[in-house]
Formats: sequence, structure tokens, C-alpha cells
Amino acid sequence: MANVEHSGRRPEAFGATATATAGAGPRQRAARLGLWMLAAVLAVRQVAVVLGTPRGSRLTALETWVGQDGVLHVKGSLYDSTQFTGTPFGGLVLKPLTRAAEQALGWGWTFGTLLLVVALGTVAARALPPPVSRRTAHVAAPVAISLLMLSLPVRNTLWLGQTSIIPVLLVLLGCFTVRGERAGGVLIGLAAALQPTVLLFAPLLWFTGRRRAALTTGATFAASTVLAWAAMPNDSYTYWVHHMAGAGLGGRADGLGNQSLHGALLRLGLSGPLEIALFLALGAAVATLGIRRAVRYARDGQLLLAVAVTGCAAIAVSPTTWQHQLLWVLLAVVGRVGRRASDRYLWPVAVILLVTLPAKMLLPNMAALYPLRDNVVLLAAAAAATVVPFLPRSSPYYATPVPTDYAAPVPARFRHIPLLPFLRRVLTRPNLLLELLLIRVTYAAYAKVRLAATGGSNAAGRERAEAHGHQILGLERALHIDIEHWANHAVVHVTWLRDFFDFYYESFHFVVPLTILGVLYWRRPVDYRWARSSLGLATFLALVGFWLYPLAPPRLMPTLNMIDTVHGVQDFSKPDYGTLTALTNQYAAMPSLHFGWALWCGLVIAIIAPKWWMKALGLLHPLFTVSAIVATGNHWVLDAVGGAVVVTAGFALSYALQGPRARSLTPAVIVVHDEEPVKAKDPAAATGAAATG
Repeated sequence: MANVEHSGRRPEAFGATATATAGAGPRQRAARLGLWMLAAVLAVRQVAVVLGTPRGSRLTALETWVGQDGVLHVKGSLYDSTQFTGTPFGGLVLKPLTRAAEQALGWGWTFGTLLLVVALGTVAARALPPPVSRRTAHVAAPVAISLLMLSLPVRNTLWLGQTSIIPVLLVLLGCFTVRGERAGGVLIGLAAALQPTVLLFAPLLWFTGRRRAALTTGATFAASTVLAWAAMPNDSYTYWVHHMAGAGLGGRADGLGNQSLHGALLRLGLSGPLEIALFLALGAAVATLGIRRAVRYARDGQLLLAVAVTGCAAIAVSPTTWQHQLLWVLLAVVGRVGRRASDRYLWPVAVILLVTLPAKMLLPNMAALYPLRDNVVLLAAAAAATVVPFLPRSSPYYATPVPTDYAAPVPARFRHIPLLPFLRRVLTRPNLLLELLLIRVTYAAYAKVRLAATGGSNAAGRERAEAHGHQILGLERALHIDIEHWANHAVVHVTWLRDFFDFYYESFHFVVPLTILGVLYWRRPVDYRWARSSLGLATFLALVGFWLYPLAPPRLMPTLNMIDTVHGVQDFSKPDYGTLTALTNQYAAMPSLHFGWALWCGLVIAIIAPKWWMKALGLLHPLFTVSAIVATGNHWVLDAVGGAVVVTAGFALSYALQGPRARSLTPAVIVVHDEEPVKAKDPAAATGAAATG
């Protein structure tokens, strides 16, 4: 789109891909084959999910258009029911497809959409800005297609039977594939006729030297709109005048699905002339800043990023932007942010999580964060269009960021340890925002799996969990460690001790691990990564235990006469007693993560703390925790044993995968000196450079 791209092609991208393919070794070919297989599996899964759903529950948007009672069949205006949200030109294009779509509504439309997704991923992969490494070019297409298949916009499009992929694909084809400016302008103009905010690409074309393409875009859009107006004057008037380019069609404009500035302002409680004025002012600002930035990136040779930035601006300024229209945000993943290699992953990871996971998994369920959570996609799109500091290709950090500092490997006692030698110990702190985001997503996934791993909300799950409880009790009696009933009743009669254990059980489970992680992150980054990995592996193993062996804790065993000091008296006559259904899985008792996390805290402190009294104080935490979980009736003694097993296994797996914990702060090969990469000739030289730096 810049001066070197008047032809509409990207020869350097095609050349990089061809070179990579020709020079690929066996490992690269195997990796590429594996990625293509992954993309195929994801595609098959999406097809199975859509076609395996009853007809009345899938492709609902397409049904409302071309079904037996769809808006394209009824007499009168397309917009009488407000179900049809497309432009009049879109309705004109769909009318000839009505009969065919009814006959093959599921298979034809779904497979056609999959082909569009494959084409979109392939074109986007070939449009990556140079320099493109051989490895990147080699796997770009299958990775792009896999990300598209996982993204919420594509999944939503497949589920509803929408056409929102077509405008994005037409724009990419017009910018990167077709020859000649006029052909590219025709494709982009058709995209604008289907999605009017695509007209923002006309100024981008104009200011980057492709004025013929810009004029053709406007002319094609105008001709398509006039054609639809001539064929359907009443519908065109309703759409463009009465509904102001589609505003008010579809769902509620203030619904969470509308990720536009208009929707956000309505959700904030604004309405009337004030809301319209703010929307127009903010929309104009976002559009102006977005196009200016897009022009700059296009002239810099990052045309795909320029297209993504313009698309993100279109998301914000559209009166309604539904979930299936948010693919532009995913394209913004190609932008590079951050001068350090450790910061380079923040933006792409955040974008991928944003477009593949629900907002509730990204941010905690706190009332103060609702405005942020409800508009998180809009905020990301607006940020990409206006403020995210994408690096220009002229930056020395664009292709060569400040390298990551690694610790020297620690010799292991076993020959094949570490099993994954490329997982080297990093000396520097991880990016804080990325770390918080990953911790939040991981915990949200943990909570969902933990809640789903029991079946305790039904009679069969409850009976199974109680049967396992009797098994545990029988084993403890055989081992003479069945102290739960005695400890529970002994503590209940000592008020201050009962209150202490209740408080300890409810308060320290999260506070102590998070505090340790925070201190390690700030003071000892190498140990932070080691401790975090061990905790994550232990928690994953515990989830497997919850799934395979749902277990009723002592307080939920009807015949044991236990007193639940934390949750209150349970009504055993109710089929869902004790489940606290919307909160957590009350039958995830084996292994005990209350004790497991406490033991992890104690071991980490004992290993890292410099003074003996600190080590002893740290080991008191698992002692108090095991006393609290048994005395309050929330766990069996053997649950604590299970927690100790998974924590030990977590440390062992971390050791096996990455080797011993790094004890030296000496970089192995590459060090950072004044934020410039310095390559040492040998480890000794690296040590000297680190000392002088």
C-alpha cells in the first residue's frame, strides 16, 4: 500500500515463504506437518460442534435470513423484525442464495465458511512484514489458521452462520493479492458495501499513494449502495436513514455483545444528545488517530499492521460491533511491542487470550472492574488503533530486541536431566502485566475445571463422593489415624481456638502463596520462575485427582456427626447440600490443595530463606494449615498426604524438565550491557561483562 506496493502484491513475503519451504530440514517439515494437522483437527472440531447441534439451535442468524420464515422470504421490509442486521446490498446478494441455502443450510454454509477462514489465514501469513525468518515463514500459515479457528469471532460466525469473515478477506485480498489498484479498490469497496465502516480504508489508500484504489473503493461502495437502493428503496431508506446505517438493528445496543464506543457509552448510563455527541467526538478522534498511525506503519513497510490498526478503528467507530465482527483485533497480533525480548510476548499473548477467551476469564469478578471487563475488547481495539507503541522497522529493537539473560546450567546428578534443555533458567523478571494476565487466566481455568470435576450437584455424584469418603475413612481406621471427629469436637468447645482455625482456613490459603510469589518476583526472579513452575505443576496434578476421585470431606458425610465450623450447619435432606454450586466444588477434597499450597510455601521458604528462624517460621504455615483443615472438618488426614504427594511431584517435575534450581546469577552466553546486546566469546568473558555492567 506504500510506494513499493502499488501492484497490490507482496513479493518479499511470497519469496520468504518459498525460500523457507525450499530450505526446510526434516525437523521443520515435521513441525509444519504437525501444525497443519492441528489446524485440521481444530477445523474438524468446529464442524462437529456446529453440525452436531440441533438445527433450531445452530446457524440461527442464517435461519432468520433465508429460512422458511426468514426475513428474505417475508413480504415487506427486511428490517421490520430488526433480525436482519446486514446492509441492503447484503440482503440483495443473499436473495439468490435463499433456495440453495435452505436445501444445504448446514453443510454448505459451514464448509464454505471454513474455506474462507483458511484463505484468510493463508493471505495474512503471506502478508507478514519483512524481515521474516525462515522458521516464521515456514509455520505462519497453519499457526494463523489455528488461531482463527480458536478465536471467538470465527467460532461465533460458524455457530450463527454470519458473513463477517467475507469483508475482512476482501480487504486482505485487495491489499495483498490482486494485481492493480482498481481491482483492489473494487474488492475493498464491496467489503464496505457489506460492512460500511470498512470505508475507513479509503483514506488509508489515499494517504499511502494508492489514490486510484481509494477512488475505486468509494465508487464501488456508492454503486453497490445505489444498486441496492434502486432494487429495494424502502429497505435502503430504513437502513440508512431510519436506523442510521444499521444502528438499532439486532440485539440491544447497550448489550455486552456490542463492543463499540456507542455500546460502551450506553452501558455507562449515558443517553440522548449527550451520548450521541460524545460518540461522534470520540469516534472522530479514534478514526483520525487510527488512520494516521496506519499510514505511518504502511509507509514503514508494515502493511498488515496498518490494515489491522484501521480495522480496530472501524470496530470502535461503528454504531454496533458484534462479536463476529472483531477479527481485526486478532490481525493486530503482528505488531511488535517492547524493546526487551522478555516483553515481546506481552502484546501477542494478550491479543490471543482476548479473542479466544471470555472476558470473565481475563478479569476477576469484582464490581469495580465491571466497566473494564464489559468493554475489554473495545478497549483493546481502541488501544491498538491509537496508543499501543508498535515498533517501526527502523528501530534497532524491531528485529533484534534486548536479549534475555540466562543463568548458567547447574549440573544434575542424572545424565538425561534436564529433559527439556531449551527451558533455560531466566535471570531477569518476567513482564509483570503478562505474568498477572497468565496467572489470572490460569486460575480461572483451574476454577472452572475444579467446579466441573465432581458431578456433586446430582445424586449420582453425591453418592460417589460419599462412597469414596467411606473408603478413606476405612483406610484411616486401618492405619489408626482417623482423628477427624475427635479433633473437630475438641476444637468446637474452645471458642478462641475454633475462631483461630476458621480464620486461618479462610484467610491464609491465597494470601501466603501470593505474598511469597510477589516477594520472589521482586527480589529473586530466578527463584520466582522455579517456584511458580513447581506450584503450577502441583496444581495441575491436583486437578487430575479432583477429576478422577471426587471425595466428600468429613463435614459432608451425613453419618459422621461432624460440625462444620466454617460453612455452618448443612441440611443433609437437600440433594445439593454443601455444593455451594455457583462458587466452588465442595467434593474436590483429594488431594488437599489447602495443605498442598501451604506445604509449597513452607518448602520454598525453607529452601530460600537465609536464616534458620525464617525457615522454621515458614514451616509453621503447613503445620497450622493441616491442623485447621482437619479440625474444621474440611479434609481427611489422607487428603493432606495427597497434597504432599502432588507438591513433591511438582518439584520433581520441575527438576526433571528444567534441571536443578539455578544458584548462580552468572549469565551463560549473552548478557545485557546498557540495554544493548553484547555477545561474549566464552562463559568467562560473559561473567566479566556481567561484573563490569
